Amino acid sequence: MRLCVSIAGLLPVFLAAASYSILEMTPPIAGLALASLRDTFEEVHSGHRHEAIDILAPRGTPVRAVVSGTIRKLFLSKPGGNTIYQFDEMGVYCYYYAHLNGYASGLREGMRVERGDIVGFVGSTGNADARTPHLHFAIFELGPEKLWWKGTAVDPYPFLVAAVKRAK
Repeated sequence: MRLCVSIAGLLPVFLAAASYSILEMTPPIAGLALASLRDTFEEVHSGHRHEAIDILAPRGTPVRAVVSGTIRKLFLSKPGGNTIYQFDEMGVYCYYYAHLNGYASGLREGMRVERGDIVGFVGSTGNADARTPHLHFAIFELGPEKLWWKGTAVDPYPFLVAAVKRAK
């Protein structure tokens, strides 16, 4: 007697597990109010689609990891200033935090972080207006090569709305 197992039956389970992190996000800023969220994903900023959401907050406000995972890259760039690229536990999504005033003490590439851990602080580094500190937050679905700088943009707005509602 031969036992045959269809992988097709397991596919929905795998896909559900792979996308779990994005559905269980916590807000990147504690106490975030729904009224402070505005969907700017499709807006054009500096000649290109924004593909992110900007969350205004006072300079120095702690920024928290939205999911558990690994700090893949700490990067200083002209547009983003101090940035963090965080991969979720399964390497399906990359969470991008930009314009940070600084990183949490001891934060380093390759470090594991838990959902809710402080990873940085709101700022206005890079091309952000110095008078408007904010967190530029984006989500990218990673391709098979798992490159921190390359992925398909995912609108973070509906996931942040759900996270804020769950946090209340």
